[in-house]
Parts: sequence; structure tokens; C-alpha cells
Amino acid sequence: MPAIEKPPAFQRDKPLFSSGTGDGQAIVIFVLGGPGAGKGTQCANLVRDYGFKHLSAGDLLREEQDRPGSQYGDMIKTYIKDGQIVPMEVTIQLLENAMTSTIKENGNRKFLIDGFPRKMDQALAFEEKVVPSKFTLFFDCPEETMRERLLNRGKTSGRADDNEESIKKRFRVFVEQSKPVVDHFASKGRVLAVDAKASPSEVYKAVQTGFSERGIDPEKKAEESV
Repeated sequence: MPAIEKPPAFQRDKPLFSSGTGDGQAIVIFVLGGPGAGKGTQCANLVRDYGFKHLSAGDLLREEQDRPGSQYGDMIKTYIKDGQIVPMEVTIQLLENAMTSTIKENGNRKFLIDGFPRKMDQALAFEEKVVPSKFTLFFDCPEETMRERLLNRGKTSGRADDNEESIKKRFRVFVEQSKPVVDHFASKGRVLAVDAKASPSEVYKAVQTGFSERGIDPEKKAEESV
């Protein structure tokens, strides 16, 4: 694999943003869990009720692999097909680009980053180069439950990695490389862990309780504030 040209995020020696919602700031909550733990479903709820912008690292990578003229497209396709983690420089730059674009377009500085960081070096590099995260939302789900969900999703998703072989690789990668990230942040008191075996509505209730305990409240709807 050819060397990756150093992206702009890795040419600075301090974070682009500090943590907050003012000028020059951004709030980031990492959303982690094994493949099929329900991250996307719960992120949609949080976007609706709390006003976050949902950024899926996986979706950004899949979009980039199909973008005409992308210097990373072929490389991303190979990594995703093999169930491996794309080099962090690429993923972090795509996330930063999406954040700055969102802030420029509508001023929203609150982000849920789904499926990232997936390795310890990603976590440290993102916080050093982009912004320190507020905390990590971790969906804890048994492997067999996640496997059943993914195989069902694969019947209609069209995703190349929703098949038995890729699923096994993704489980192994999560346990070996991603779970230590959760443990690291947990040791610092920066993890909200939620049991993800229950129904989506029950899981979301637990998420809301945890957010409230951390001082994050739902946004008031326009009709409520009139």
C-alpha cells in the first residue's frame, strides 16, 4: 500500500476546536458498540431530540470510496471488503471535513461520531488534532444478538460487509482493537454504557437518562417555546 500524504489535520500541533458550543468550539460524543449494536438507530433519535449532527465514520468512508477522483477510494474499498480498519489519517480528515462543513452551513457544533474511534491511536489522534470528546456512548450487546441483526440487515442493505465472513472479521476487530478504547475512556469516567439487548425504545430511555445525568437535555421544539 503506497504511503498516505499527510492530511491537513496532521500538519497542526494542537486541536482545531476546544470543547464547547461557542466560536472555535465543538462538542463531540463518540458512539461505540459492536457491529449491529444499534448505534445508527439511537443516533437518529438523538439527532431528532437533542439537535446533534450524526456523523458515521463508516458512511463517510463508503461515500468517499465512490466519490469521483478520490485519492483514497480504491484503498478504502479494499479495507472495508476485508473487514479491516482504514488508516486513521484518512478517517480523521473526513470527519474533520464533515464537521467544518456542518458548522459553516448551519452553525451546528454538536456532533455524534458513530463507529469511531475504533483503535486507541485513533482516539488519541482525534483528540489531539480535532477536539477532545465530551464522553463515549457505548452500546453493550452480546455477539450473537449483533450477528442476527446484521444478517437480517444484509438481506436488504446491499452492504458488502453484511455477510457471514465479513461479520466474523468485524467482531474480531472490535474485540481486539475497539473494546480497549472503551475501557480506556471508562477508566477516566468518560463512558456512558447502555445495555443494547433490549428493544430500541428501552435502549433509548436508558440513553436519555444517562444524558440527563451528564447535563445534556433535549432541545425544545419550536412549538413548545412559543
